[in-house]
Amino acid sequence: MSSRFTNILIPVIAVFLGVLAGTIIMLVSGYNPIAGYSALWNGAFGDIYYIGEVVRQFTPYILAGLAVAFAFRTGLFNIGVEGQLIVGWLAAVWVGVSFEELPKIIHLPLAVLAAAAAGALWGFIPGFLKAKFRVHEVIVTIMLNYVALHVTNSIIRNVITDGKERTPNVAESASLRSPFFESITDYSRLHWGILIALACAIIMWFLLEKTTRGFELRAVGYNQHASHYAGMNVNTNIILSMVISGAFAGLAGAMEALGTFGFASIKGGFTGVGFDGIAVALLGGNTAIGVVLAALLFGGLKIGALNMPLESGVPNELVDIIIALIIFFVASSYIIRWFIERISKKGVK
Repeated sequence: MSSRFTNILIPVIAVFLGVLAGTIIMLVSGYNPIAGYSALWNGAFGDIYYIGEVVRQFTPYILAGLAVAFAFRTGLFNIGVEGQLIVGWLAAVWVGVSFEELPKIIHLPLAVLAAAAAGALWGFIPGFLKAKFRVHEVIVTIMLNYVALHVTNSIIRNVITDGKERTPNVAESASLRSPFFESITDYSRLHWGILIALACAIIMWFLLEKTTRGFELRAVGYNQHASHYAGMNVNTNIILSMVISGAFAGLAGAMEALGTFGFASIKGGFTGVGFDGIAVALLGGNTAIGVVLAALLFGGLKIGALNMPLESGVPNELVDIIIALIIFFVASSYIIRWFIERISKKGVK
């Protein structure tokens, strides 16, 4: 069995095992799994409004997953996507409320680029510390998540507003919302950001697979010493990798700032999207197409779960258990791979 086919089969099996384990948990807990999964499906794809919400939900998941996947493909583990997303969110809103006189053709791209720049800047910090001082990026990015949360809360309360809990809504000229999407999805919150997310997936694929710079980034991730002896600038590529990863995360924040919510508010905790991006990237095998498909699955599960208590009485927390189990099985992929290889060898015999 080819290695590529095995890599595709592993997340599929992981999803199946996660759903199977969820079924067992429902049965043990006294719930009807058929009714539960039917409610989950109906809540995700049973109505055009729900479909619009699923697409809206998996838009930031794509970008958060790309942020994690890009760093991982270049030998780095970016746990700071959540913080980069938060600063990108704030930057997009700040621009969105500050330049109301600008035409949409300038204002909207400016707000989106501000979010990408803020995320890139937040990614630059661990990248620089890793390149210059060999400080492990996992530690720095985790700590920067908390810095981002409290710094943005302070800016919202003391700079953008006068002690208020949330900012004004972004100007219409900076909004990703569209009457067109509202009309075809029964007024869901679907917005133009889905096109940005899909474009970023294509950009990541093209950059890593089709360019010399992408080859260098991957080479540094595989072996820094060999890359150095081959004449590559290892430190520059480490910093660049975290900057690009942070830019993807910042764009995920822009999706929430300019599309889903349209404002920034004081946060008592993390949004969770950045951390879910780790699971999306893991399930997607750190590939662009894999991230898009995994984000669709997670978006469907998150939106569909809201209908489970209403239609079947199954608590929606069960979906979080299923997601956790899927991640567990993906993380234990070496066991699945071992079984696949054993079955494959028996088939050959």
